[in-house]
Amino acid sequence: MVVRTPAAALLVLGLAGSLVGCAGEPDGPGDVRAQAGVQDVTARPTQYCVGGEPQLYEATPPIVEVSPDTTISLTVPEVIADRGWQVQVFDERLQEVIGEVEVPEGTTTFDGINSSDVVPPAFYLVVVEDKGGDCGEWTGAWPVGFLRAGG
Repeated sequence: MVVRTPAAALLVLGLAGSLVGCAGEPDGPGDVRAQAGVQDVTARPTQYCVGGEPQLYEATPPIVEVSPDTTISLTVPEVIADRGWQVQVFDERLQEVIGEVEVPEGTTTFDGINSSDVVPPAFYLVVVEDKGGDCGEWTGAWPVGFLRAGG
């Protein structure tokens, strides 16, 4: 696993439950699937570029309880795999970036993160679409919370 600190204050992700959404359902590429042990959840985007316009959505990130040393698998829609994506690791409040995990280009499902890889027992993994689409620096983001047992 490659973890590095991002150079910029990535995205507008001091959000969790504080997003002001645009009316209706996201018109984006769909949900991200997160699996860890027997847990299997979907995360809706909290932000995405639709028709060249940045969109924010009210979406409560799912929280997954995991055992130590559990493989976490993230699956993105094909359109996100084609554009490219990464995983940003945030603290339990979804405010501080702890690190970043590079995902190989064209990957739809990534299982290179283990629940014991992250030091705090409560953390968020945020799937972040690569920059450079119709909205420039604005990208899609799908947060998923994790709570490791024994922490």
